[in-house]
Amino acid sequence: MAKVPPIPSSEITSERDYENRPRPGVPPPEDPDEDRAEVDRGRRVFVRNVTLAAVGAGVFGAGLFAWSKRRGGAPAPSLSSLAPLSASPSARELAAVALGDDDALTSLERVTTYNNFYEFGLDKADPARNAGTLKPRPWTVRVGGEVAEPKTWDLDELLKEFPLEDRTYRMRCVEAWSMVIPWLGFPLAKLLARSNPTSRAKYVAFKTLHDPKQMPGQSDDVLPWPYVEGLRIDEAMHPLAILAAGLYGRELPHQNGAPLRLVVPWKYGFKGIKSIVAIDLVESQPPTTWNKAAPREYGFFANVNPNVDHPRWSQATERRLGASPERRRTLMFNGYSEQVGSLYADLDLERFF
Repeated sequence: MAKVPPIPSSEITSERDYENRPRPGVPPPEDPDEDRAEVDRGRRVFVRNVTLAAVGAGVFGAGLFAWSKRRGGAPAPSLSSLAPLSASPSARELAAVALGDDDALTSLERVTTYNNFYEFGLDKADPARNAGTLKPRPWTVRVGGEVAEPKTWDLDELLKEFPLEDRTYRMRCVEAWSMVIPWLGFPLAKLLARSNPTSRAKYVAFKTLHDPKQMPGQSDDVLPWPYVEGLRIDEAMHPLAILAAGLYGRELPHQNGAPLRLVVPWKYGFKGIKSIVAIDLVESQPPTTWNKAAPREYGFFANVNPNVDHPRWSQATERRLGASPERRRTLMFNGYSEQVGSLYADLDLERFF
């Protein structure tokens, strides 16, 4: 893969731009220009502090610092080498649901070089630089738990069974930046229904591949591996929730979660678990990685909500990468209130964030 071009500092959401509360023990930088060029400094400081605290508690090793001294992995394959994918022409009703005139697509370059995928590094450009060690073929996805018909699917069999659909969604990161991405995927509900859930299936739990040889960041305990996520069953069965296998008309790039990832557009991006190997329907709320790491900062639901701030910054506005430098107002449920608001009619969204 060619050298990854840097993202201009003018398009990076700096911590100074969106933070609305001081962070105890973390002094502000002396040089504003340094802060402007620092990529999502606050969350990386959090990861560093969690690691330090955990070392003292005997939980995690000093993996973050080991990672900072060496970059494992290999460059992700070139985008032109990824196989083209096509969507079913008969499934167009949700192709661009709830998008507005100001929701221009984020460029392919930015979508594939500005990523959070800690299995391949902590900086936004690290996944593109390091995800070449991932082997998305052969690949299987196990569906089990509270189902009458558990099954392990071969990826190619899965994609033949469930036709892909075009879905262009807004993606809002918890770090207060956003993109608009043209995904290719199929409704998660179709796969779950095929397994015939039992009456005890109240939640859906997801798990990422755990293989430090393919994902060198897993050799460092900056987060508890493997990455896990979860949804309520009604969220998982909503037609907007998809399993994505591609973007921009091609297979998913390694750095974007190949070969299969979850996309739930009304939730913060960290709910979009990548490189999925297991899906289990369960009776109780499953653990999720960021909620385990920092329950005060990252809730289970993780619905985009401009009225509930992160403890260390405001969620009222966001920066759209590649668009106007002016911040824009964050929309409730990321602009999908009409479609999903009824799911939470009786839920205290401030308490269950």
